[in-house]
Amino acid sequence: MEESPLTGIQARIRRRDYRFTLHAAARMIERDISVREVEEAVLSSVAEVIESYPGGRRKPSCLVFGLTGGRRPLHVQCICPPDVAIITAYEPKPEEWADWRVRK
Repeated sequence: MEESPLTGIQARIRRRDYRFTLHAAARMIERDISVREVEEAVLSSVAEVIESYPGGRRKPSCLVFGLTGGRRPLHVQCICPPDVAIITAYEPKPEEWADWRVRK
């Protein structure tokens, strides 16, 4: 049975075997999102892949929804395993997302 992208991403994050793109780092600074918050969101009990991008510009990627320890909702776009990288992270806007999981 093939491992789900989220399971592989979470395993890499737990081992700290992943990286951030320059784009992700810049956007996280602009949006006041910490590395810890990204890790918390992706590892949260409610984390789920809400969109998949099999033909991504770099490599296949997916959009993960999760909550930080402070219950802040985040979307984290990740390159799928085996080479996990965070492409971007942001707080979803309520006017654009239903329940932070489905585009309106």
